[in-house]
Amino acid sequence: MASEVNLQVEQAGERLDRWLSEQLPDLSRSRLQKLIEQGQVQVNGQVCTSKKATVQMGDRVQVEIPEAQPLELQPEAIPLDILYEDDHLLIVNKPAGLVVHPAPGHDSGTLVHALLAHCQTLSGLNTLPGIGGVQRPGIVHRLDKDTSGAIAIAKTDQAHHHLQAQLKAKTARREYLAVVYGSPNAESGTIDLPIGRHPVDRKKMAIVVEAKGGRRAVTHWRVLERLGNYTLMHFQLETGRTHQIRVHSGHIGHPIVGDPVYSSQRPIGVNLPGQALHAWKLRLQHPVSNDWIEATAPPPPVFKTLLEVLKKRIALPNLKI
Repeated sequence: MASEVNLQVEQAGERLDRWLSEQLPDLSRSRLQKLIEQGQVQVNGQVCTSKKATVQMGDRVQVEIPEAQPLELQPEAIPLDILYEDDHLLIVNKPAGLVVHPAPGHDSGTLVHALLAHCQTLSGLNTLPGIGGVQRPGIVHRLDKDTSGAIAIAKTDQAHHHLQAQLKAKTARREYLAVVYGSPNAESGTIDLPIGRHPVDRKKMAIVVEAKGGRRAVTHWRVLERLGNYTLMHFQLETGRTHQIRVHSGHIGHPIVGDPVYSSQRPIGVNLPGQALHAWKLRLQHPVSNDWIEATAPPPPVFKTLLEVLKKRIALPNLKI
């Protein structure tokens, strides 16, 4: 059943969507914008569908909040490696091979299905529906299917909005480990090249100028260990484009080992489930307490095996991560 909220403006001059987000902090600004567009907001008794409308002192604002649509996805008891959890957010160490959210060809067995089961077990209720969309409840950012590591999930609409704002403002920090082909000439660097959909192969991403639809993408990298014809690299994302590290790394001539799309798939002697790319650390601000949280996801056994094999080839001591 829909709920109705009645508010009165005490200070003029703000955009309607911004003012509402301040009055209703439990709802994300994007959701409030959708409510406005759908005619669920009235100002002085008149429906207002412009999120940019300016409120005036004394205006009466009425918001009708529809009941969250039931989630059609069924919870699945898939084990989760929990790195951090409280009532507002969850950080999981995702294994390679696990798809994050349902998509064509992946209508079951995803991280979302596992999250629904986990949150239902904890509370007895499905607490995720309506947070960030029916098909992607709670998902704040993405990891490719064959990329392992830390991923954050919001448990409330407020947390979802707060975490997305951190990613947009670049205050959240995402660090990755990867093994690449070759050995870079420098010890560190920054790749600042726009990424967009590949002009021919629509399943791939590529370096595409912004004038043709590319979006700015910035990746910082440094060498951790040179392993003969391979290198253990540290990547830090400033932006979060699809396949960003994979595209940037391949563009500078050092594609990620095991990448089925952006590398030549040269044999390496280890049976990898996908690219040797791992979301190692995730640092973000708690959406309620504002305390900083840093979660470290241990690399999976196959990643460590790959390093051991490469080190044995050049007789280097074991590197502990």
